Amino acid sequence: MTDIVKQAESYEANELFDIKNSYYIGNYQQCINDAQKEPPNYGNLRLQRDIFMYRAYLAQKKYGIVLAEIKANSPPELKPFKLLAEYLQTPGNRNSILKTLEQELENMYEINHSLVIVATTIYNHEHNYESALRVLKNDDTLEGVTLSLIIYLRMNRVDLASKEFKKLKAMDEDATLTQMAQAWLNLALGGDKLQEAYYIFQELTDKYGVTALLLNSQSVCYIGQCEYKKAEITLQDALEKDSNDIDSLVNSLFISVHMKVSADVTKRQLNMLRDTYPNSDFIETYNKKEAEFDSLSQAYQ
Repeated sequence: MTDIVKQAESYEANELFDIKNSYYIGNYQQCINDAQKEPPNYGNLRLQRDIFMYRAYLAQKKYGIVLAEIKANSPPELKPFKLLAEYLQTPGNRNSILKTLEQELENMYEINHSLVIVATTIYNHEHNYESALRVLKNDDTLEGVTLSLIIYLRMNRVDLASKEFKKLKAMDEDATLTQMAQAWLNLALGGDKLQEAYYIFQELTDKYGVTALLLNSQSVCYIGQCEYKKAEITLQDALEKDSNDIDSLVNSLFISVHMKVSADVTKRQLNMLRDTYPNSDFIETYNKKEAEFDSLSQAYQ
């Protein structure tokens, strides 16, 4: 084996692993920092590095960077993320973007993993789980199977999610995605499985560092066990890591009701969510329910 091939394999096993792993556990800035280090120019490795870098920017809601840097002549594996940036940045133009996405999928003659990831993400936002599963049908990568598991959990089909988890274990039992999938499945199962889920998230934290995603996941374990004070403390730590993390903000609002926090604080938390995530599922559902309540109140006055 030549030295150049050994170097390529070493880079893929170390630097690329760290980049992917940072993204999966929610350490998006570390993912970007590692991706911006100049790697050896080994074809697909550089492309994979860029893919995860732009995905991390999207996770940080820095859509402008993705829109500016991915050009018409960029590799086909990068272009779908520009479409996702447009979808996330311009809610009013989503119908047009969905049509473009459908055209891209119709013209996909061989699996473009990036397009599959983007299509699944967009269909998830649209609550179109059937289309998301259809897109994932032929993607047998570790991430593709993990996404199928997540969708089944969103559909409350724990039985089907369990089947996907068995596939993940067979593919790579020790992978970070497999470990996280096990924890998510345990959260859905509840009961004694909540403690097992907590230990998995803690092990990932001990191994790879603290992130808002992992802390928020642990808070969900506490909420499921009605340990609201512990959940509150964990969520405070999560918000210190990322003050705009929507899951942490929503869970903090939920906790405030159980902790009998003052109405002013609860209202402030709700207004933060409204200001930061006006188009989120939570706020849209809340506004709808609030309007229904106001309508009923007027009817009985």
